[in-house]
Amino acid sequence: MMMINTETYNKVFNKAIDDYHVTDNVDTPINNPYDRDTLENRLYLKCWIDTVQWHLEDLIRDPHIDPLEALALKRRIDRSNQDRTDLVEQIDSYFLHHFSDVKVKEGARINTESPAWAIDRLSILALKIYHMREQVERKDADVAHQERCRQKLSVLLEQQRDLSTAIDQLLDDIASGDKYMKTYRQMKMYNDPSTNPVLYKKG
Repeated sequence: MMMINTETYNKVFNKAIDDYHVTDNVDTPINNPYDRDTLENRLYLKCWIDTVQWHLEDLIRDPHIDPLEALALKRRIDRSNQDRTDLVEQIDSYFLHHFSDVKVKEGARINTESPAWAIDRLSILALKIYHMREQVERKDADVAHQERCRQKLSVLLEQQRDLSTAIDQLLDDIASGDKYMKTYRQMKMYNDPSTNPVLYKKG
């Protein structure tokens, strides 16, 4: 498998975000342009899920929303969160397979988070940057609002550069055997009818 870096990850995330905003509708079907067995395919899907959920979170915060509609949106957000978690684990499985032949050095260290969970944050950052840039360019906003958002955008762009560098360094360290990775299932108990007491006590 060919290894790609965060420059490519960010391009894939931006494409997913731009493709979503062609219609800007949470019910738009995904049209993933990347081959199923590629990392780019998983990254595009990951960011698409994040983008749809971003807008679901906007919708549910409408103070005038119908309670039944809000409940349906909450259920949809819950499913989206599970899909997101599952996808992060798929991406980590890709990295585990990619690095499976690396000889881990004596004294190698483990990172506080796996590559895919760091990439998850990178996807969210791409979304924050897109929408903060929207606020900077809003024609109906006053200059003070635009300037506040411009300052926030500058910080977000710096965060993106720093996180991208850190992820690339982590992957280099894993590739060289200086660090190693593990994956842990999230084991979200509230989604499991056998571990959520509200669900199993009604069984």
